[in-house]
Order: sequence, then structure tokens, then C-alpha cells
Amino acid sequence: MIDKRVKDLNEAVSQIGDGAAVMIGGFGSSGIPYGLIDALVEQGARELTIISNNAGAGETGIARLLKEGQVAKVVCSYPRSPGSVWFERRYEQGEIELEVVPQGTLAERIRAAGAGLGGFLTKTSYGTLLAEGKETRLIDGVGYVLEKPLPADFSLLRAEAGDRWGNLRYHGTARNFNPVMAMAGKVTIAEVRHLSGEPLDPESVVTPGIFVQNVVEYGVRP
Repeated sequence: MIDKRVKDLNEAVSQIGDGAAVMIGGFGSSGIPYGLIDALVEQGARELTIISNNAGAGETGIARLLKEGQVAKVVCSYPRSPGSVWFERRYEQGEIELEVVPQGTLAERIRAAGAGLGGFLTKTSYGTLLAEGKETRLIDGVGYVLEKPLPADFSLLRAEAGDRWGNLRYHGTARNFNPVMAMAGKVTIAEVRHLSGEPLDPESVVTPGIFVQNVVEYGVRP
């Protein structure tokens, strides 16, 4: 019988090792898997590559991983969002590497990885520093940049509800990057506010359980 539930957050992240590439869902402060991130801090994996929309803020979430020195590289669209003091500190000291990716390109690179595509052509960043070292093409006189898919070893997600099969439902804008990241991770781990042994209504499922390996209940962020 399929049952992807794990007993707690610590067990959920126990398989993440040093040097792993980890996607973390969320946009701003919405849809971020704070529980899984805190568990990863306690677990202690280091030299991580973090793939997310931004580089965290304050002392929580991704910022906490940066504060603890567990991150070697950040791939994101907005590294300097308000309150991103720990990213700025680590970057200025030369302790982390940064890859900036335009937001739409980031989402599409992740989706391409999940869909098994070899890449895609986009006009975004053509003729800019972000296109340096990448293949470019002229199509009908318009310049395009070839962007490669962006996979990860693990994806950490936040959802409103889940079931033992790993099916997920999101709440409002907390959906954001979470569904495409679920597809692009070799191992996808979801924390959910409500976890049920009964199946979710199929009409409400956004991420099918085929993309999720582990699901853990984590109600309200402290």
C-alpha cells in the first residue's frame, strides 16, 4: 500500500547530504517550507546549492541556512530582497557563489527539467551580461538565448493539504514555484498544513503524488 508519509521533519530531510542541489519553493514569504528548512539546518548538511526565487530575509528560512554557513551557491532571481542581510554578508565575504536568473527564465528552466526538455530559446537577457557564455541564435532577425533545464537533487515544498499518496493542494499565492519544483527534483519532500490518510478530491489536486516522494505534516509556523 502506498504511503509516503514520514513521522517528522527530521526524518523527511535525513537523506539530504553535503553538496546537494536543493530547490526551495516560495515567493516572498508565501509558500516557503519553513519547517523543512529549519530541520535541514539542524541536520547540518553543508556546501548546498540553493535554488529559489530569492535568497531569504531576516533570520528565518533560506537566510538561516546562509547564516549557519551551509550554502555554497545560490541560484535565484532576487538575491537582494529587503532584509537579505545574510546573503549580502556571505556574498561580500566571497563565501558563496551567485547565479542570477530572470524570474520567468528561472520558472521555465525548472519546468523544462521536470518535463524532460533539453532546453528552450528565450529573448530574455539577449545582448546582456546574463547571456555571456550561452548559445545564442537569430530567428527571423530576433535574438534568442538557449537556456538549459535546471534540475535539483531535492525539492522542498510547502502545501496546504496532502494525502498519503503524496497528492498536494496549495492555498492561493502559496502555490507559486512549488508545483514546477515538485517536478524538477529527483526527490521531492513536501510539508503540508493538513495531512490525510484519505485521498484528496481529485479536482483539487495541483501536484500529483507521482512527483512527491515524502510528505510530512507541519501545521503552523512558530
